[in-house]
Amino acid sequence: MQTVIIVVHLMIVSVLIGAVLLQKSEGGGLGMGGGAGFMSSRGTANLLTRTTAVLAGLFFLTSMALAWLAGVDRKPASILGAPTTQSQPGGATPVAPPTSGGVLDTLKKVDEQQGQSGPQAPRSQ
Repeated sequence: MQTVIIVVHLMIVSVLIGAVLLQKSEGGGLGMGGGAGFMSSRGTANLLTRTTAVLAGLFFLTSMALAWLAGVDRKPASILGAPTTQSQPGGATPVAPPTSGGVLDTLKKVDEQQGQSGPQAPRSQ
């Protein structure tokens, strides 16, 4: 389902880019003038404006659908990395402090090991 919406989304994006690039610039900033086309300038402006508005709405809807599909299977996770358990029905579960294996404990052990066998600081005489 998500792949189908992505393909439709990309088709809408490409047509939307084309519709925006076909529109006549107001101040002639790109150096391109009008010209005789298959429609009058007023009819072309109305058609392109409506087309752009419809495509922008479809782009918004497909974007929201993709965001919703991405979040469907997402489960709440603990910031501590432990699986979440809900033992108390109305409140938050108390979190026990880690006894060992934390980052600071690991760094302390590494520092102690390096201090015993690592290079010594020069001593003044």
